[in-house]
Amino acid sequence: MTRFLTASSSKAVQQATRTLHEWQPARQGLGVALVYGPVSLEDRLYHSKCPVEQRSVTALSGALKEIGVRWKVLDPCEPSFIPELAGYDAVLSNLHGPFGEDGRLQGLLDYIRMPYCGSGVAASAVAADKVLCKRVMESLGVPTPGWWVWSGGPVDWAGTAVMVKPPFGGSSVGMSLVRDRAALPLALADAARDEGDPVLVEDYVPGVPLTVGLLELPSGEVLVFPPLATEVTEADFYDADTKLDADSKGAVTVRAAELKPALLAETTGYATTLWDGMDLRGSARVDFVLTQAGQVYALEVNTTPGMSRDSNFAVGGAMVGLTHTDIVLAMLHEALARPPYDVPLPTPAFSSSTPTREAAVSP
Repeated sequence: MTRFLTASSSKAVQQATRTLHEWQPARQGLGVALVYGPVSLEDRLYHSKCPVEQRSVTALSGALKEIGVRWKVLDPCEPSFIPELAGYDAVLSNLHGPFGEDGRLQGLLDYIRMPYCGSGVAASAVAADKVLCKRVMESLGVPTPGWWVWSGGPVDWAGTAVMVKPPFGGSSVGMSLVRDRAALPLALADAARDEGDPVLVEDYVPGVPLTVGLLELPSGEVLVFPPLATEVTEADFYDADTKLDADSKGAVTVRAAELKPALLAETTGYATTLWDGMDLRGSARVDFVLTQAGQVYALEVNTTPGMSRDSNFAVGGAMVGLTHTDIVLAMLHEALARPPYDVPLPTPAFSSSTPTREAAVSP
């Protein structure tokens, strides 16, 4: 079982920071591929609308430069992506949603025996599939709002507000808060998109959004960041436009959640249960909602947390004394300290004449 540390474990956190800073000088010249590009709908949205200075890739690039590694941003939409990977020692992915966060990139990297930061194939796939993740939450005894799956056909409206969610992707893209029957068909169609995917319909639970970050330390222990509370001032819920904040309106406020000891233990306990139960590693963020009655419900698990300078994950790390660069160091350490691959596969040889296939996606 994993040993978890909290903000009260200040000596252990200080020791971990010293270990990382002592480990850093030997990483000079290490090759790190920072994978970023407009693959999923979520990433295309950020790529087209989010100011460069607010992007995770900008902050991650700064951290890698500060660490002193040799690094380059590799775009998975480019034909040279896979051959270029072979020139690096480890991968730090900043992809979200399908093909980046759902186990497919992780499977590729496993196959070519390339160390990478974060969770493996199975954990990534489970976390990225909102319906499957719901089932796992329930099997682990982690409370989550009631839900059902729409796969087309007539809709049985129960008369209460629901959140309609695409089964894959994050940042609330394609998500709708539906309060009446007339709005439900359009919300379902929007969430299903052209692929006709099943849609998650979740009971709407009003309350304060909470988020808990978890980071694996060099000791193998996992540090649980203090829960953060999010207050949205200009939207019905924490929607995609609010998270994007392309106009820098500051419509969301993030602060330390003021939870009583029993509720704090309960919330962090659910986060650690999901870490162990889903076999997460490296880093993760678990999102919750806290009702006015003091009940906490898990909403989703993110295996590739946003890493902009002001992201919830970075803010949570700062609350326990970790800089953004410290967090990236810990992620790299976990990737490179992982046991080496021992499967009998040949070293991949890439051809410069590898054909490419054009995907039918919107710009």
